[in-house]
Amino acid sequence: QVQLVESGGGLVQPGGSLRLSCAASGSIFNTYRMGWYRQAPGKQRELVARITSGGITKYADSVKGRFTISRDNAKNTVYLQMNSLKPEDTAVYYCNAFSEVLSYISEYWGQGTQVTVSS
Repeated sequence: QVQLVESGGGLVQPGGSLRLSCAASGSIFNTYRMGWYRQAPGKQRELVARITSGGITKYADSVKGRFTISRDNAKNTVYLQMNSLKPEDTAVYYCNAFSEVLSYISEYWGQGTQVTVSS
């Protein structure tokens, strides 16, 4: 079992920056692939970025060059640094933990944190 708690969301002007944090507890954090997803009103939840236990990253095309995902296994925390924010980045951002071992899948979600980009 993994519990995920996001923080760091808020209101920011276009061009600004925010850093989201996701603190994990309850299991072996460093064995999970961690990710950030977002869901805007009326849209499906989409992948923003993810990072494997070995540090391999993947980004949505829409955030490449602006967002950076990182993890600190000693602190059981994953981060999403968001720069050059645009109004279209407005969404609820969710932290995700994913593990697949011998076809057994474990997946957990945080409660979400609101990011609003507006002048």
